This record gives sequence, C-alpha cells and structure tokens, in this order.
Amino acid sequence: MPFHDHPPVDVAIAELAEAQHAVFRLDQIVDLGLTASAVRHRATAGRLHRCYRGVYSLVPASLLGREGRWLAAVFAAGPGAVLSHRSAAALHGLRSYFGKYVDVTIPCRTSRRHRGVRIHRSLTLTAADVTVVSDVPCTTVARTLFDLAEMIGRRPLERAFDQADAEDVLNVFAVQDQIARNQSRAAAGKLRALLAEHYLGSTMTRSELEERFVLLCRHAGLLAPVVNELLWLPDEGPPIRVDFLFSESRVAVETDGYRTHRTRQQFELDRENDQRLTAHDWRPFRTTWRQLERKPEPVVARLVKIASG
Repeated sequence: MPFHDHPPVDVAIAELAEAQHAVFRLDQIVDLGLTASAVRHRATAGRLHRCYRGVYSLVPASLLGREGRWLAAVFAAGPGAVLSHRSAAALHGLRSYFGKYVDVTIPCRTSRRHRGVRIHRSLTLTAADVTVVSDVPCTTVARTLFDLAEMIGRRPLERAFDQADAEDVLNVFAVQDQIARNQSRAAAGKLRALLAEHYLGSTMTRSELEERFVLLCRHAGLLAPVVNELLWLPDEGPPIRVDFLFSESRVAVETDGYRTHRTRQQFELDRENDQRLTAHDWRPFRTTWRQLERKPEPVVARLVKIASG
C-alpha cells in the first residue's frame, strides 16, 4: 500500500507533545487547527487522554513522566501558575519528593481545585521569582527555598541550602530579597536564623545515615561536624577525605562500611591515615555503619567524651 503522511495537525500535535513532555492545554490544540469538540471526540476514542479539565496528553496519565505530571498540574492551575514548594525543590535537585500532591503557586486568588494538585496563592510572586527548568515553569531556587521554610524542619532546610550551595545555584542575596519582600510570612524569621547560624555547605550529607549522625551529634550538644571534608596535613601527603570533622576538638570520625573497607588496600590505607592524623595532633575515631544503625547512642556518648577531653 502507498505511504501516506500524517495530517499536518497530527504532526503539529506530536511536535508540541515532544516539546512539553507529552501534555498540552486545550487552547494550544485548538490553535493548531482542531475544534474543542474534535478534541473531545479524540479523547473519547482514546487518541488523546484527559489529565485535568482543559489539559490533555498523548499517553494515559499513568504513563506520564515526572515532568509531564508536573507540567499538567501547572497547566490545570491556570495562567501564571508555576511549580513550587516541594515539587520545585525536587525539580531543582535540592531534595527528593515522592508525595502524591503536586505543589503549584499562582499569583492571584482562585477557587480552582484539582485532584492531586496543592494550589498555593501568593500576591507577592513576581516575574523575578519564576524560571523554567526542563521546560517546566517553576519558582526560582531562592523562592523555592523560601517556600520550603514553611513546610519542612530546620535540619532538612539546612540540607536543602547545602545542596543548593553544592550545585552552585544558591544566591544568598536573592534569598535575602525574598525575606525583605515577605516580612509577614513565618519563613522570613526561619531563614534569617538559618543564614545567621548555619555555615552553608558545611554539613552536606550523602546518605540518610550520615544525616542521622549529624542530628545525633546536635542532640548530644556537639557542634555540627563538617561532613565529607578534604583534610590537608602539613606532611606533603595526599589529602584525607574525612567523613565527619570536628575542627575545634581535632577529632576525625570515619564511618567504615564492611564492603568498602575489607580489602587489603583499604585496610592498609586506613592505618596509614590514622598514623598521619595522630602525628599531626588529630584524634581519629572509627565507628561502623552497623554501629550507627543499631546502637548509635553509645557511639555518640564515647565521641562526646573524647571531644570534650
């Protein structure tokens, strides 16, 4: 049989879907040449799939990727809507979020309600607070961190700031601008305290177990350690990457996992590092992931005794 090209409108829809994570608004499809009734007919026939009122996709909603689901929620919220709060933090790579609700902020009052969408209303949201990441309109990193401050605790917020600093996307002046423009919100006070008390990037943890250790130290009254720090000793040897470094008490904590520290090469390197640390007035303190998982309190108690000795 002879090959026939797809109708131009189908090609245009496919191109739009490719640019927008397979989702689009009804008005966008109408601009391409279909009537609203034709769109509904295609949805009934299974050629299009309705995500929300006035929002469609080329695939069933259950098959949409993360960005597709987020963009569909933004479209559903209406003009000026952007991804925000926990969802925007995940999009920026500041922290993980697996909740069932998509956070969206709109710059006006509305009575819209959509399944699975948590709509936030902000009269202070301006064009300067909006960016686009992976073709999804969202709040900037500074605005996202500000909004997060009202939804998560102090330590998770510190971790989000540390991640932003590690990704080189943190603009402290932009965060301070958010505080100045939103003085009446509870986040303003929390962020003032965080910026005054937390050394950005100093407690960047790589796992939940490392995060638990930082919190255990804090609850025990120890100053928060610097995490995953390169320590250069004055012996011209290579730097030592220390898991947790307590500079004031000169204690270097290493958390050894059996899988990575059981080799002969690592065994020898661990002893050499301990000797170098001791020779330069540092006190090495070794524990294991197993100890921190099962009996963390005695480990921290011993650490407090050494650090205060």
